[in-house]
Amino acid sequence: MKKKTPADLRSYRWYGVQDLRSFGHRSRTLQMGLNYEEFMGRPVIAIVNTWSELQPCHRHFRDRAEAVKRGVWQMGGYPVEMPAQSLEL
Repeated sequence: MKKKTPADLRSYRWYGVQDLRSFGHRSRTLQMGLNYEEFMGRPVIAIVNTWSELQPCHRHFRDRAEAVKRGVWQMGGYPVEMPAQSLEL
């Protein structure tokens, strides 16, 4: 299997293209305190998390998501955590 180049990644359309939309993505990511080296040319990996203080059986997901993020960073990706609503209440 051929290794993908940064231009082959879907995240290249968000960060690598020189247009106004990509400029917006880059500037918002920089505003979060990241450096260019931390996200440019890396695959963006979404981590969907249903953590909630109201859902006792999902409380451990906060720690799990942090562990997954560390793994994504170690493997050269850029992790982005996003919430999903739990259907059990």
